[in-house]
Order: sequence, then structure tokens, then C-alpha cells
Amino acid sequence: MTEYDQLAGFLAADPANVALLTDTAHAAIAAGRPAEARALIERLCAIEGPSPVIDHLTGLAAMAARDWAGAATAFRTLTGAGVDAPGVRYNLARSLAMQGETDEALVLLDDDLAAELPQAAQLLIGLLHDRGEMDRAETVARIAFDRFPDHAGVNAVISTLAIDLEDLDLARAAAGRAGDHPEALVTQATLAMEDNDPAAGALFDRVLAMQPDHPRARVGRGLLALSGQDAAAATADLDRGAEGFGSHLGSWIAAGWAHLLAGDAATARLRFDRALAIDDGFAEGHGSLAVLDLLAGDLDAARRRTAVALRLDRESFAGGLAAAMLAAGDGDAAKAERIVTLALSTPLDDRGTTIAQALARMGGRG
Repeated sequence: MTEYDQLAGFLAADPANVALLTDTAHAAIAAGRPAEARALIERLCAIEGPSPVIDHLTGLAAMAARDWAGAATAFRTLTGAGVDAPGVRYNLARSLAMQGETDEALVLLDDDLAAELPQAAQLLIGLLHDRGEMDRAETVARIAFDRFPDHAGVNAVISTLAIDLEDLDLARAAAGRAGDHPEALVTQATLAMEDNDPAAGALFDRVLAMQPDHPRARVGRGLLALSGQDAAAATADLDRGAEGFGSHLGSWIAAGWAHLLAGDAATARLRFDRALAIDDGFAEGHGSLAVLDLLAGDLDAARRRTAVALRLDRESFAGGLAAAMLAAGDGDAAKAERIVTLALSTPLDDRGTTIAQALARMGGRG
């Protein structure tokens, strides 16, 4: 018998007991039974009238039901009445963040709250990372790494941030602390992929067994297939992961290359176009489209796009490939296609890294 079932039994014998109603509502929320919690809160309100305790319970029940707007309303009522408890501010911030109201959430998530509650630090790091505020995200993360060594959620979100900061030591240490947290497992898989460790695939599979739509795991598994030149396997995962991320530039570029390697230049162009629709200043988008223009025999467009790509980033993989093709292809589409095939499989360094693998790494961090 669960705690909720036990308390509900006691309540049946004493239905007007305010303390028992309150405890049973809390137990219903903890048991993931928000409908029962709401019914209990209504009974409590009928006896007691409105109160901060009831507003708090209402907010918690709404969060359990993923009614983020209702939760925000309840917690706003509390803060408007002068209740400034850290847990209330965190719950309001989370409810706002889940509705996409990031600016308001960040106002509530100040440094003091992040230092007091690990879940507030976790939310703050994640929001800052998503917004691209990497310097502040890193500062908060390093403080939280020392302050909350045993909190799986904090360490998991730090591990994800550290991958994008290219601080692989921090990523490895944080992921190791986070146990089986899905974000930490994705970090471990990403590190394994970086080390050409075959364990990467099993780790991505493990995450996707728990969360089939996990964007980073989808993209990671697709990138792993792309780096192994299994374009057909890469396209489905990369497309699904890119859709899940929405604005993750590298995912759309990697998806486009997977389609190109699978022989579908038309779909590849759609993916590259999607990346440029998100950010027209992304060099890999222009360079990748330049390669497609060359394959289609449109030299003028290819030259323009290559120039843009290399102006934006002299180290652009796709821009460099397009430039090499322009220098060697002489407008011959068949020859250009052979150059692409060769270039994508030719090692760039003494580790055997190919351009396809380099593009995959870029896709994981873009």
C-alpha cells in the first residue's frame, strides 16, 4: 500500500480533517496522481477558504499534471502575496521556462537561488546554454560542480554544456557523477564517439530506449552512422534529431550531408536551406550549398557561395571542399561527384579522420 492509499483510507474515516487533507494531497502529488490531488485541494479550500498553503498545493498539483500555465498562476499568487521561499521561486521559474518564458524565468534564477537549490542551478545552466550565453553558463556550472557534487541533474546538465565548450575533462567528470541520467549517458556516448570507441552506439541506443525522441541521442547516433559512412542509417536519426532540436544548425547540416551521401541531393538542399533560414551567417550552410551547386553544374552560384563561406570562416569544412572542387572540377559534374566521394573518405590527419567525420563533429556542436 502506498502512502497515498494509506492516507486516503484514514481520510475516509475523518473527511474534514484539514491536516489529513493537506498530507493526502501532498502524497497524491508525490504519487503522480494530480487529479486526486486537485479534488482534495478543492475539499480543503471549501473548508478553509483560500490560503497560501492551498495556492502552493495548487501549483504543485498543476506541475504534476504538466499544466505549466496553471502552476505559474498559483506560484505568482504566492510571490505576489510576499512569499519569497526559494522553492516557490524555483517552481515559478520552472513553470515559466516550460512555457518558453525564458526571460522571466531567468530574472527569478539569480545566483543566490542557484547556490541554494541544485535544481535551480540545473535549470539556470540549461537555460543559459540554450540561449548561447556560454560565459555565464560556464561560470554557474563551475560553481555548481563544486557545490553539488552528488546531484545527478546538475552534473548531467554540466556534462552537456562541457561538450559544447569542448572541455572534455569536465564533461567526463560531470557525466561520471551523474550515473544513469540520460543527458550524462549522451555525454558518455559523445566522448566515446570522439575516441572512436565502439561503446558509443550502445550508449546512444540505451538513451533512446528510455527517451525515443531525445534530440541529442538521435543526432549522436546519426552522426555515428555518418562517420561510419552508413548514410542510409544516418538520415532517419539526423532528420528526427534536427526536428527535435529545431534551431540546432549543425544537425541540419549533418542531415543534409547524410542525404547527399545517400544520393538524395534534393533533400540535402532542403536541409542546408533550413540551416541558413535559422542563421544566414553560418559558413557551413553556404559551403554545403556550394558543393550542391557544383554537383548540379551551376559554377556561378558555387563560386558565390564558396566565397561567402570562406569569408565567414576560413576553416569551413564545406567551404574548403567546395573551393577544392572549383579548383579541380572545371565544371564537370561527374568529376565533381568523384571529388566529393573521394574527399569524404580521404583521411585528413594521422588519426584517420575523414571530412565526413569532421562534418559529423561539427554537427554535434553546431
